[in-house]
Parts: sequence; C-alpha cells; structure tokens
Amino acid sequence: MSYASIYRDDLFQDRSIIVTGGGSGIGRCTAHELASLGAHVTIVGRSLETLRKVRAEIIEDGGQCDAEVADVRDEDSVKNVITKVLESKGQIHGLFNNAGGQFVAPLSQTSKNGFVSVLTSGLVSGFLMSREVYNQCMAKHGGSIVNMAASISNGLPNSAPMAAARAGTINLTKSMAIEWAPAGVRVNAISPGIIESSGLDSYDSGSEAEKEIQKTFRRVRKCLPVRRLGLEAEVSSAVSFLLSDAAAYITGANLKVDGAAGLGVRWYKPEEVENSPVYSGFHRAVKPKVMRDEEAI
Repeated sequence: MSYASIYRDDLFQDRSIIVTGGGSGIGRCTAHELASLGAHVTIVGRSLETLRKVRAEIIEDGGQCDAEVADVRDEDSVKNVITKVLESKGQIHGLFNNAGGQFVAPLSQTSKNGFVSVLTSGLVSGFLMSREVYNQCMAKHGGSIVNMAASISNGLPNSAPMAAARAGTINLTKSMAIEWAPAGVRVNAISPGIIESSGLDSYDSGSEAEKEIQKTFRRVRKCLPVRRLGLEAEVSSAVSFLLSDAAAYITGANLKVDGAAGLGVRWYKPEEVENSPVYSGFHRAVKPKVMRDEEAI
C-alpha cells in the first residue's frame, strides 16, 4: 500500500525539499506525500531514532529520504544543516517549516523562559531556516517556502505562547513574500485547526490544564461547522499544493485548513452533518490515543 495522493506521481520529480519536524505528526505525513510524488525529502529534527524510523518507512514505500539531526532553534546548527543538504543535493527547491513547540498553561503560570522557548521553537526557527535557505540557495535559484502557522484568529487560551508564535509567523510570511519575490521565491503559511495527529498525544503530563485540553479535543468536533477534526493528509495536501508550480502566483497567503473553525461564533449551534467528506490519503496514519475514546465529555 502506498500514499494515496491526489497529485500526479512526478509532481516533485528531481526536486529537493526539506521538512523540519519530519519525525512525527503533520511533518511525517507531508514527508511521505512529497516523497511519493518524486521529491527527494530531507527530514530534520532533534531525535535521530525518530527520524530514522520515518526515513525507513519512506524508503520501504519506494521514496527517497535523508534524515538530518539539527536544532532548528540554533543559528549555527541551521547554517550547518542547510550547507550539508546543498553539498549533497546541489539545490533546495522547497522548505516546509513545520517544527514547533508548545505547552499548556494559563498565562498567569507561564514563565518568561517558557514563553520565549515557545516563540523560539515556533517563530524564530522558521526565520532561521528560511533565511539560510534563501541566502545559501534560493536567492539565486528561486523556490518555495511554506511556514506552519495555526488557526488562532480568536486567540488560544492556555496555549497563548504558541498562538503568539504562529501569529508572528503569519506576518513574517508576508514580509518574506514581499522581500524575496524578486528572486522568484514564494512564501506562504498554512494554518491548521485541530488535527488528529500524534501531536495531540503530547498533552499527557497529567497537569490539570492538559487534562482539560484533552477533554476539549474530544468534544470540540461537536462545535465545528463540519462536525469533525482534520486529518494529517488534509494538511499535507495543502502544503504540497503551495510548494508546487500550480501555486506559482500565490505568495504571502495564509491558507486555513480548519473546517471553518475560525469562522465560528458562540451563539451559533452547528447543525448535525450527515455527509462531511474526508480525505484520508496517508496510508500509515495512526489515530492519536486521546481521540480513540469517543465518549462525550
């Protein structure tokens, strides 16, 4: 069984694309889809064991993949990994800045170090990766960058540092798009809502805030217009489109993949949905543990 992408098999043939945070969740799924479409994918992260596992999956499925350990929050580490990829591949055609970090806590209990740590993981890391890819390659050859943001237009209680980082990413994306357009570099953002990925299982420390957010994950689908959460493949397909030539006239955009969650209003109760289409192209997707319990809370 292979990835069931809607795109043609050779869409990214002979192209080199980097995916940060490629060892799990949306990053893992996107790496699989890009590789299934002919790309030579380089997944970047901090855990060699996790990256090797995903690399083995992709190769087993017939794709091409390298795994590079790097801390995308560290400037020297970022410079080194971009140089290494270029030495190996000659060019970098695409970059998906998927890596990020977060924790659940009220703002009143969030330390400065905690706040800055999330901003560094979710905002500064994308800046560093994009700048180095641009300076070392795309300024001469062009390319496409997609930055991971989030559907946070109305704020995100108990995860405010992450919301701030992603809001900054959306604005940074617009600045990059303007400055780098003359070099033929397109920069866009992707803003998922709540997605059924392994990231949901990271909220398992046992804190009261995380227990509450796990309950929210299980009940929030009843509050969405489409009455379900999103799947990893539904984000990956959007990222693949933005990286492709079909999006050649799209730059500086923020594409929401959130089931209209950002359009909701408190007084409106969504109707029952009998036919909400689902795109589940990722053949290796695993339902997060927190979502396996469908009991209403």
